[in-house]
Amino acid sequence: MTFTEHLEDLRKTMIRVVLILGLSFFVAYGFGEYITEFLLRPLRQTLNDMHSGQIVYLGLLDKVMSQLQVAFWTSIIVSSPLWFFEIWKFIKPGLYAFEVKAVRPFLFIGFLLFLVGVAFGYFIVFPLTFETLMNFGVTEVQASIDLKQYLVLSSKVLVFLGLVFQLPNVLLILGFMGLVTKYSLRGMRRYVYVGFAVLSAMLTPPDPYTMLGLWVPLAILFEVGIIFVAIIVHPYLARQHSE
Repeated sequence: MTFTEHLEDLRKTMIRVVLILGLSFFVAYGFGEYITEFLLRPLRQTLNDMHSGQIVYLGLLDKVMSQLQVAFWTSIIVSSPLWFFEIWKFIKPGLYAFEVKAVRPFLFIGFLLFLVGVAFGYFIVFPLTFETLMNFGVTEVQASIDLKQYLVLSSKVLVFLGLVFQLPNVLLILGFMGLVTKYSLRGMRRYVYVGFAVLSAMLTPPDPYTMLGLWVPLAILFEVGIIFVAIIVHPYLARQHSE
């Protein structure tokens, strides 16, 4: 394919991804009330446990705008298998046959990792973060949590964690494409760990325990990716080259 043909193929892929997200958005908006209640549950549980604070909305349109935002981010999560597949179809022509055969199973693994990341955020990161923030600083004060701000932030965090948990999958695919090896990944380990520390500090409250709560899973995911590259990619590529 020429460069122009690649651009045309990319344009068609982007159009299909937008259509998938658009249809998913309308479906998610129809269930917006239930999704909102689902996102509010960890925060309400923390507020009830501490007997302090309430969730409020400050503007007449805040409920509407927050539900629109929640529907958008939910559509990204729900439709992820479909837009994963579209991205795969775009990448596939650039791979050799043995690379296609090797990478294909990891599309399903990628979706599972995405769901694991979302579950990790909802069941672990959210309760830990809420409890830490509520106990931080002065006490004997009531919290008034902005509904819109919370829903938008929580939705973004869940999508972000779903993408972050793709790290082992990404390393495997890069390994099959010959872009990384177990040796190159081990060599960049110290720099990756520092990058994870900076990212964790930016995304979590000013508390070392919460920061470690994000840094440790990131480090584990990176190490799992290295192990997978070593035990799956290297033997597979060695067999293919010998054949």
